[in-house]
Amino acid sequence: MLKLKRYLKPYLAYLLAAVVLLFGQAMLELTLPNMMSDIVNVGLQQGGVTDKAPRAVSAEAMALMQTFMTDADRAAVDAAYTPVSSLGSGEAADLLAEFPAAGADALALTAEGEEKSAADGAFARADYALVQALEALAEAGGQSAAGAAAEGGDAAGGASLDVGRLAQLAPAFAAAPDAVNEAVRTAAATPDMMLEQTAAVFAKSFYAQLGADTGAMQTGYILRVGAGMLGLAVLLTACAVGAGFCLARMGAGVGRDLRRDVFARVTYFNSAEMDRFSTASLITRSTNDVQQVQMFLSMGLRMMCFAPIMGIGGLVMGLSKCISLAWVLALALVLMLGLILVLFAVALPRFKKMQKLVDKLNLVAREELSGMMVVRAFANQPFMQRRFEEANRDLTDNTLFVNRAMAVMMPVMTLVMNGVSLLIVWFGGHQIAESRLQVGDMMAFIQYAMHVIMSFLFISAMFIMVPRASVSAERINEVLKTRNAVRESASPRHLPAPVRGAVRFDHVSFRYAGADEDVLHDITFTAEPGKTTAFIGSTGSGKSTLVNLIPRFYDVSEGAVTIDGVDVRDLSLHELRGAVGYVPQKGMLFSGDIASNLRFADGDASDETLRRAAEAAQAAEFIDRLPGGFSAPVSQGGTNVSGGQRQRLSIARALVKKPPVYIFDDTFSALDFKTDARLRAALAGYTGGATVLIVAQRVSTIMHADKIVVLDDGHMAGVGTHEELLRTCPVYREIAQSQLSKEELA
Repeated sequence: MLKLKRYLKPYLAYLLAAVVLLFGQAMLELTLPNMMSDIVNVGLQQGGVTDKAPRAVSAEAMALMQTFMTDADRAAVDAAYTPVSSLGSGEAADLLAEFPAAGADALALTAEGEEKSAADGAFARADYALVQALEALAEAGGQSAAGAAAEGGDAAGGASLDVGRLAQLAPAFAAAPDAVNEAVRTAAATPDMMLEQTAAVFAKSFYAQLGADTGAMQTGYILRVGAGMLGLAVLLTACAVGAGFCLARMGAGVGRDLRRDVFARVTYFNSAEMDRFSTASLITRSTNDVQQVQMFLSMGLRMMCFAPIMGIGGLVMGLSKCISLAWVLALALVLMLGLILVLFAVALPRFKKMQKLVDKLNLVAREELSGMMVVRAFANQPFMQRRFEEANRDLTDNTLFVNRAMAVMMPVMTLVMNGVSLLIVWFGGHQIAESRLQVGDMMAFIQYAMHVIMSFLFISAMFIMVPRASVSAERINEVLKTRNAVRESASPRHLPAPVRGAVRFDHVSFRYAGADEDVLHDITFTAEPGKTTAFIGSTGSGKSTLVNLIPRFYDVSEGAVTIDGVDVRDLSLHELRGAVGYVPQKGMLFSGDIASNLRFADGDASDETLRRAAEAAQAAEFIDRLPGGFSAPVSQGGTNVSGGQRQRLSIARALVKKPPVYIFDDTFSALDFKTDARLRAALAGYTGGATVLIVAQRVSTIMHADKIVVLDDGHMAGVGTHEELLRTCPVYREIAQSQLSKEELA
């Protein structure tokens, strides 16, 4: 993937925005369980009261609570509270509006900062000490204490207390100073969590004594926290949508750029590069492989950024709720890591193999579609079906194996998640019973544990997605980094003006890359302007290879090919190929219409030029019969016209260009003898002073050429006119005698 990092540069802003939004989404998701915990712990269990030191308290309640305070705590409380009668009129009115039963002797909390913190601690310890003293009196059999406990319930359990009834127990507490002192010492050594829970229940009871609407307090707290959760959920959704949008834009943009560059790179490939990559493989690389990279950037990158934040954050937040359940998370992580490692070892090799199997399937399918007529002609549909079935089965088996591995992972992952939840509930329940954990905190811990497990699930998906995307990126990069064997000259020369088009082969030899021997050996001849030079020889003798050296589809291994004395390797490819009109063996047309195909050689060609070229190529007659004439549609590859018509249109396309050099690579093979003769006669007048090179299999096509080069197994077997070669070249004579009668040879 790093090899394609340059394609990310235009989209760095999108990438950074997505990372920030994903971080925000993760933080918001990690905050929601805490707020849910607050609703359970505070909103439900504590009645929505979060105060440890009550904001207002009656004088008798204050006297009762100071019974269970140390001297330091009493001093802190005295400094923090002010009688209602000493408050300003505005402050007193606000207090009475909330606590209508508060008398003039009631006390209001006016301290802030450290003084308030000291009062909070003093009340929390006193509240817990009172509970301990109540339990001691109940165990001693005090009826009043037992009655108070029955009335008030268990303060630590969250029920409200009757403060008035508790105040009546002051004489009993005064009569048992040892029990009170023991309760105070116990409270001082009690964890803050238990103190906070008890303090909130007492604060609610103090408020109820002063006439406050505690039900409204609870409802208001739940609504406030719920509204906050709703707001966070909306913000979380916005972050998720924004991150998805940024990554989708980046993925789509990079995919577009990769397809564009791969296509542009392939369009400049020469024959050597096309021999290296199959057409099916290039199609797969520019479609399926680009799609894999795009999917990784759109989806995989999201998981890659999001999962670690959620995993680490969930771990930290979960441990902050309950460190004693850390072993449950450790067990879950060990199980998840083991599952991921097994999956990685089993499925990864199959993922790497998948793209090659897609290549093979595309290759077989393309061969079947391209060679459909041959397959039908030989009634070999079963053979092609077996080939396709074999490739299809290999890909299917590989895909099924991978999907089954992923299918096994999901239920195992669900089992781990549910097992972890059960362990947390089981062991967390015991801690709740011991007042070492709150219900809301246990619920939040479960949520954080699920976040940790899900983050590892995302990471396991990354172990599958990243290797496949990496393989695809490597395959794409292999195309992009391929440099043509035929390269532009660093200091290109120019053809002398005007261009005559004299082509000379000077002791040329050629060998294909990786071949053991040359396919052309020491070829030397000159094709002169205004004359026709023809090439003939047995199949595989090197005729097409020889003419392909002129436009530099390949470069010579030895010697030189020159046009007007300039080595073709010293010319820019644009100027060189602009001087050559090339007609390949197989006439290739593009989808569109006839006019657009002919203008492929010269986009500015006039209608008159198109007609003259079509007339010279003997194509005007059948074009005029088509509906629309030159506007008649042409299907992909020219499949809606015959082979001979396709060749004549290919010839007309080269004639539209009017270059100084024409190359006809066996382009007359699909023409009948009558059309062949008319076409050659028309070409003689149309090409004028241009250099014409013709590769042919039929002697009748080239017997009137000014010069004929005979090739035999890559060697020049003879050069001359038809008559000269009949006398001096056995190879040519053998070919001619096999095609022409004695009368035609005479």
